[in-house]
Amino acid sequence: MNQYTIVEKDQQLTEIIKPLGTVLVAFSGGVDSSFVLKKSIDVLGKYNVKGVIVKSELFREEEFNAARALGKSLNVEVIETEIAELQDPHIIKNTPESWYHSKRLLYGELERLREVYKFDYVLDGMIMDDLDDFRPGLKARTEFNVRSVLQEASLYKDEIRYLSKQYHLPVWNKPALCSLASRIPYGDPLTFSKVNKVNEAEKYITSLGINHVRVRYHNNIARVEVAEEAIPTVIKYRNKITLHLKEFGFDYVTVDLEGYRTGSMNEVINTENPIF
Repeated sequence: MNQYTIVEKDQQLTEIIKPLGTVLVAFSGGVDSSFVLKKSIDVLGKYNVKGVIVKSELFREEEFNAARALGKSLNVEVIETEIAELQDPHIIKNTPESWYHSKRLLYGELERLREVYKFDYVLDGMIMDDLDDFRPGLKARTEFNVRSVLQEASLYKDEIRYLSKQYHLPVWNKPALCSLASRIPYGDPLTFSKVNKVNEAEKYITSLGINHVRVRYHNNIARVEVAEEAIPTVIKYRNKITLHLKEFGFDYVTVDLEGYRTGSMNEVINTENPIF
């Protein structure tokens, strides 16, 4: 990691944000959107910035509450709103195209709020790393003219974590967030029951001191992904984990020996030729 390069990128980010006037920041409480919010406050002033927390059935209530608390600590106005993803038939269908519709729903709500508050721009927390994965939401972002200022400054996750630590953001090392829909294979329709099972399962495994956890849903089988070094811990607590996950409604519990990795559900699709 070249520190001078990071300093240059941070300055470039300042220059990108400076002329934006007034901004709404799509704020999840994760490291990327938190850094965008903090940087926007520093550059534009808190009265020209509002964070927007969007509640959804596909994100944890605990994350919503944590984002609210972080926004309050940054002394900026935080707007709370809600979208109903599990009422949208395109999202329920759970195809690769569903991510586009999910982002359209999100960005549409952000654009509505931008018009209500008569602000100039909506900013999100997309980063350079996101270009390496299957991201149909980029199309929706373009349609709503949302600015991904971290991408515009060519910032990667490790650089944002470094800068966030320098800016004393408490979430600088927080694990990446993702919609709970990412735990369910494409073609398997989304339901609140399935989403709740993986949510409760991940929360329980996290309570055992394992931070990076994904519980993937396969025909009522729980496929547990954790970092390679945490697999022995999962084996150690296998009886407790199996008991609790079966209580949550799973029939079987397995451990993925490839370990934790983001986007593992995308490994089975053709990202070179997406279906839309």
